[in-house]
Amino acid sequence: MTEIDHATGLARPPQGLVTLTHLVYGLHAFSALTGLLGTAFVVTAFLSGWPSLVAVVLNYLKRGETRGTFLESHFRWQIRTFWFALLWVAVAVLAGLTVVGLPFAWIVAIAAGLWVLYRIARGWLRLVSEKGMPQ
Repeated sequence: MTEIDHATGLARPPQGLVTLTHLVYGLHAFSALTGLLGTAFVVTAFLSGWPSLVAVVLNYLKRGETRGTFLESHFRWQIRTFWFALLWVAVAVLAGLTVVGLPFAWIVAIAAGLWVLYRIARGWLRLVSEKGMPQ
C-alpha cells in the first residue's frame, strides 16, 4: 500500500528512488563543475560529460516510477535542464560560426552555464527539503 503525504497529497516515494534522485543531481553537478575547473564551459561539460549523459538516461528509465510523488517534478526539472541547455549550446554554436556573432556566443554560453548551475543547486536544495519543484 502506498503511503500518502498528508501535507502535499502526493504518494511518498520509496527511499531508493529518493537516493537515485540525489545521485542524478550529483552526476549533473559533477559534470557542470568539471567545466568550472577545466578549460571547457560549464554548459558544454554538463552536456558532453558522461555523468550528465548517464543521469539523463537514468531520468528517462526511472521517470515512470516517480509518477504521483514529489520526485516526478524533480525528474521533469532535470530532464528539461538538460534539453534546454543543449538548445542554448546549439544557439551559441550557430552564433559563433560568424565573427559578428562570436561575442553573443560567449555571452550565451556563460549565461547557460550559470543557469545550469542555478538549476542544479535549486533542485537539489528542494530535494533535500523533500519538496517538489514548481510547475
